[in-house]
Amino acid sequence: MPEPITARNDFDADARMAQTVAGGPRYAPLALEDVSPEGMEQVRVIRAAFSIPESRPFPDVSLITLRHPGMFKGQMVLGIELAKGVIPPRERELAILRLALLARAPFEWSEHVDIGKAFGITPEEIERVFDGSSAAGWTAHEAAILRGVEELLADHCMSDETWNTLAQSWDEKQMLEFPLLVGSYLMTALQQNSLKIQPKGGFDYR
Repeated sequence: MPEPITARNDFDADARMAQTVAGGPRYAPLALEDVSPEGMEQVRVIRAAFSIPESRPFPDVSLITLRHPGMFKGQMVLGIELAKGVIPPRERELAILRLALLARAPFEWSEHVDIGKAFGITPEEIERVFDGSSAAGWTAHEAAILRGVEELLADHCMSDETWNTLAQSWDEKQMLEFPLLVGSYLMTALQQNSLKIQPKGGFDYR
């Protein structure tokens, strides 16, 4: 099996920002009045699902991807299911943060630093995510979450050891959900990196 990256994944953050952010986004966000009727139905669904008031601007990243409303709908159906899924939010965000680093995805990383903090991940833990599953300080279960992400990206399969460690704490629904969580956010990273979506920050955690 290809060796998973279980420690710090050193890369040139400035060069990656130049590649995935500079000169972007590749498509401008739509104005709400230019969103198709099919797309506006999805806007209403998203506002209701995430309690986004009408007074709050709709995110630019969504107004860009709403250029393809059918695909946006498919992404959001899975995204909403994962957001209300059976994996605890703090553990979900640890997985997404490790994925975002390994995918070198600045928009996804900066968004989920904020989301992770809202679900109780400390700045010290966010810094430790840089050092991967092999870093000291994780519980066995937390290390297995990060290791699972690392293995899925390296070999598209979790090892028996990682699976069995997670299965000591997670039920079958959580175990079924985890690979789809990783795959969904990898898909999102591929899209956001390629569209050069503008992040609030770079690969920072403060």
